[in-house]
Amino acid sequence: MSSKVTCLVPAHDEAARIGAVLSVLVGHPQIDRVLVIDDGSRDGTAGVAQQAGAEVLRLVPNRGKTRALAQGIAASDGDWLLLIDADLTGLTAADITRLVWPVLEGRADVSLSLRGNAPRLWHWLGVDYISGERMLPRALIAPHLAALDSLPKFGFEVFLNRLMLKRGMRPAIVRWPGVASPAKAAKRGLWRGIASDVLMIVDILRATGPLTVLSQIASLTRQVR
Repeated sequence: MSSKVTCLVPAHDEAARIGAVLSVLVGHPQIDRVLVIDDGSRDGTAGVAQQAGAEVLRLVPNRGKTRALAQGIAASDGDWLLLIDADLTGLTAADITRLVWPVLEGRADVSLSLRGNAPRLWHWLGVDYISGERMLPRALIAPHLAALDSLPKFGFEVFLNRLMLKRGMRPAIVRWPGVASPAKAAKRGLWRGIASDVLMIVDILRATGPLTVLSQIASLTRQVR
């Protein structure tokens, strides 16, 4: 069986940040292929990604993170998917290695990051249930591409949680104290950032419902403690 790892990087208007992320991913010894899904960007994101040595799948118009990832999964190959957000700061090659190895070594079935600037509640619980940085078997999500197309723009992570928990998969939580994801307000301005955060929360609740969200958080917390 192949152990090929395909890294998917969904990106929308991340030209200012994606270069630093790709400098860590492209050429990493545990990553065989880096595929950036440029989700309708208008700021040159695709060009930056190509210059960094990544493959680029361009989507027009913008489709949202869930559908962008669905397209990336459909275009991926190998047994493993590494999902990395395009706007991270402070990311290092060692961080990637620590996220990948628990799964490749068989100590866990999936792994999730816990970034340094994640909300305090997630640090107290020991898990960020909507972490965008994960290592997982491609076979977990590939059969569900049609379902992804029916989800809201930001429903991917909670949908993936549901699949993980249904199968009883063992998660590894990898703490990334030096890695941060910029607040949307810092990228888009205060009011647009607040609106984006609200829309994301609404999408999460539309995708799975508030009681299921609480159940997922409780289940993941029990597994990592």
